[in-house]
Amino acid sequence: MTKTNDMNPVVIKNLKKSYENIEAVNGVSFEVYPEEIFGLIGPDGAGKTTLMRILVSLIDSDEGDVFFKGKSVKENVKFVRSKIGYMPQRFSLYPDLTVNENLRFFGDLFKVPAEEQADRMRKLYEFSKLEPFRNRRADALSGGMKQKLALSSMLMHQPEVIVLDEPTFGVDPVSRSEFWDILKKLRDNGTSILVSTAYMDEAGLCDRVALMFGGKILAQGKPGQLLKNFEESLYLIETDRVYETFKKLENLKIFSEFNLFGDGIHIVDNENRGEQEIIHLLNKNSVDYKSVVSIEACLEDLFLKLIPESDD
Repeated sequence: MTKTNDMNPVVIKNLKKSYENIEAVNGVSFEVYPEEIFGLIGPDGAGKTTLMRILVSLIDSDEGDVFFKGKSVKENVKFVRSKIGYMPQRFSLYPDLTVNENLRFFGDLFKVPAEEQADRMRKLYEFSKLEPFRNRRADALSGGMKQKLALSSMLMHQPEVIVLDEPTFGVDPVSRSEFWDILKKLRDNGTSILVSTAYMDEAGLCDRVALMFGGKILAQGKPGQLLKNFEESLYLIETDRVYETFKKLENLKIFSEFNLFGDGIHIVDNENRGEQEIIHLLNKNSVDYKSVVSIEACLEDLFLKLIPESDD
């Protein structure tokens, strides 16, 4: 039996998976450490779901190795499925069962003794805040409540590692915040967590992240450390006509790198022009704007910068 000497909860080495001519996962490697939240950050189609399905033994990889607690996932499917909790993108509970019935069903499915089920349900109700809705059918819950119920059901058998595929997609901001509070409590109690998300703001809630695009890892590490790789000066153009200003800059081609953000347009100063020269160029070309201010880069700035660098 193949084993790795590294006993970290999850070890992924040079993973590859293709569907016909599409490389869904292309040479991905990373590890999830004990008692941490590791985030896979990237847009739809980045390869996050395929990677997670390989990890939990739902599909096989074409190349590479995946290890869970030092054991090959391919060779230890039963062990992996009994020790890992997996929450897919789509709500996968039983809509006709109540909250309480769903929890008991998953407790029975994983052969958790009745007396232990009662204790675990009590604890799950405490941090999920679902107890007032214990007799409500699952299909009558809000999106945020459904996600908390799915997580609680998966936790009934106390998995050592949990794998969550975009668990907050489509969930309102308040429920997203509550969900992440739950994840942090789980981590602090000893659980290792691998979570994927397309929300860049959630990357900062992880202990470490991997930025993923086109089946590849663009960068990985602690969010704060990754931002140190963004060495260029960054400026925010504030304007009341954001989209029109962005399209004009595209046509003018006076800046080599700029991106549209909710708060305006971010200019990456690759040419080291400085604030005054940027203002001069905007005025010279009659670009509509209110102000130009120096700002600190966020992970989304870094991600957008790394995408063209990764293109073949």
